[in-house]
Amino acid sequence: MRASRFPLCIDPQLQALHWIRKREARQNLKTLSFTDSDFLKQLEMALMYGYPVLFEDVDDYIDPVIDNVLSKDVQIVSGRKFIVLGDKEVDFDPNFRLYLTTKFANPKFDPAVFAKAMVINYTVTQIGLEDQLLSVVVRSERPDLEQQRESLIAQTSENKQLLQQLEDSLLRELANSTGNMLDNVELIETLENTKTKAAAVSEQLLLSAETSKDIEKLRNGYRPVAVRGAVLFFALSDMSSVNSMYQYALAAYLDVFGYSLRKSVPDTVLAKRLNNIIKTLTENVYCYGCTGFFERHKLLFSFQIATKLAKSGGNLTQAELDFFIKGAITLAKSERACPVKWLTEKGWEDLLKLANDFPEPFGTLPDSLGRLQQEWKEKLMFLRCFRVDRIFRAINEYIVDTMDEFYITPPVISFANIFEQTNCNMPVCFILSAGSDPTNDLMKLADLVGVGMGNFCHISLGQGQEKRNILKKIEAPHPDFRLWITTDPTPAFPIGILQKALKVVTEPPNGLKLNLRSTFFKVRQERLEACSHSAFRPLVYVLAFFHAVVQVGLEMKSKLEFFETYGITERRKYDKLGWNICYDFNESDFDVCLEILTTYLNKVNEATGKVPWNSLKYLIGEVMYGGRVIDDFDRRITRIYMDEYMGDFLFDTFNPFHFYHDENVDYYIPEEDVVLKEDFIAHIDKLPLVNKPDVFGLHPNAEIGYYTQATRSIWSHLIELQPQTGN
Repeated sequence: MRASRFPLCIDPQLQALHWIRKREARQNLKTLSFTDSDFLKQLEMALMYGYPVLFEDVDDYIDPVIDNVLSKDVQIVSGRKFIVLGDKEVDFDPNFRLYLTTKFANPKFDPAVFAKAMVINYTVTQIGLEDQLLSVVVRSERPDLEQQRESLIAQTSENKQLLQQLEDSLLRELANSTGNMLDNVELIETLENTKTKAAAVSEQLLLSAETSKDIEKLRNGYRPVAVRGAVLFFALSDMSSVNSMYQYALAAYLDVFGYSLRKSVPDTVLAKRLNNIIKTLTENVYCYGCTGFFERHKLLFSFQIATKLAKSGGNLTQAELDFFIKGAITLAKSERACPVKWLTEKGWEDLLKLANDFPEPFGTLPDSLGRLQQEWKEKLMFLRCFRVDRIFRAINEYIVDTMDEFYITPPVISFANIFEQTNCNMPVCFILSAGSDPTNDLMKLADLVGVGMGNFCHISLGQGQEKRNILKKIEAPHPDFRLWITTDPTPAFPIGILQKALKVVTEPPNGLKLNLRSTFFKVRQERLEACSHSAFRPLVYVLAFFHAVVQVGLEMKSKLEFFETYGITERRKYDKLGWNICYDFNESDFDVCLEILTTYLNKVNEATGKVPWNSLKYLIGEVMYGGRVIDDFDRRITRIYMDEYMGDFLFDTFNPFHFYHDENVDYYIPEEDVVLKEDFIAHIDKLPLVNKPDVFGLHPNAEIGYYTQATRSIWSHLIELQPQTGN
């Protein structure tokens, strides 16, 4: 506060904002924004009467109208102090203070701003966050210990102040004494008393220091939880480099952290208790992040967690990770010729860099390429040189090996769970993907929680909204109030709302198993019991399988093309191996077809009981799903799927039906006695997470191009997530 310039705080975690508000709470702090229509009038009043002013949510552009204020360009004419604000001369009170804060972690300010303001980076550091989280953990697990520590800190501070006062008093007495000090009995007694008190205070400080060491030793027993929490926070917050919509505030993360402490399994043994907390925390942060990530970024997030944990534990170096991501980056080609013809030039250059940078395990690899192929253990680095398309699968295996299969199985979005996680002060922000619309699910949720249509309001925000600042005026909303926002991904979305909101992305999951699992999670048990026909529930599974297959087939084409839609990667020509055209098959297609299936089977059950295959094939394959398909060859594919998946052959006891099976996997319809939703999900959970193209009728080589581009996309994002260095 004694600096010659006013502070401009880079404050993505809002720590400076809270400190400023607390410090200036009694000084009539004025909180303004450059978007306020009357901010100049408010600033003028503060300059005149010496109020502190806080400009929050500053972006890269700072209105030049406050340049004279920011640079403290105070003019004095005839003893009058004033500052030119716009076209007015405003009296200046020396007690005036100005603060500016921005939520951007890496703002791009004009160089002139650095000359006028004191730019302070308040971004939390790894060590700083560990200490904060350690206090949270100890306060939860050992409140007596944390209370003792806080009391000790306060006592130590008081004793230091008292010691300083005693020293000042001693010097003051000596300075004010007259005559011979040895004859001044009163002075000698005062000095003796001061010395005695100072010695007692010093002794208390030494005792406090010893006690503090003992307390810190006990607190450090809980540090592994704080370390894990800090690593996970930075893994989560770094995802904002991938997509500007992935913004997370420290306050929101602390809620997840505290929730994990409360929900983890208790245990009297400290080591087991810490393991329970760490496991619960890691799973909760993964689920919290995946809820708001697009499908194409969920594996990236899992790998980001895995690599950060490996680096934190000393099991991975930055050099190893850099090689895996970037390979050999050099303009000059190596003079050493490749000994084999089947290895590409780029692969050979990568191999030489691998041997050069990591000589202990890989130094002899170029000389003994053939022999070491069979013995290699460093799978990811080795694989990078030979089969880029296999990296995607290898990343999955690495995450499973180092963490657990849980971290490549994103949670299913449940609107009821989302509602339970929120409160009146936490909005829910739906980041829309192609073809998604959560409106129907929100209306169902409103019915489920008993909110009538009179209390369920739709508001469309466009240009020129006069009431855009109304939420700032709501200081204490009703406890039952909930705000749900839907938006397309856009860099212009207010960062403050994103940091505070629970972000949700409703997008079909990647992979056959996850898609099937998601479908059955959303099917209510009543719908599975809506028809008594013996073929009904098996056909529900067939319909869900068909729904998953047509969407997974689209992944081979549309997922990578979707990258460019939001500016993630360059568009690349991709072979049309899935569909010739991308179609937005969604949950409503499945829901309507399930209703058709229920209606028709109920009708025939009352009559002949014979399944009307032709009618079902036409309505499902030609009308509902086929109605979206405009390409003749794609329509032919939907008809073939219908012929393959629907017919009396499904229930042939002598020749059981299989969607696909080989020696490793068998995709079949659950038995007719499977009636509960949980039983269907248990059946689906036995399926492999990674499916071959053969399962949905594509050639095995169809995945090569997809996985190659997906791997390169992950690499490009991982480069963005790495520490920026001069190298």
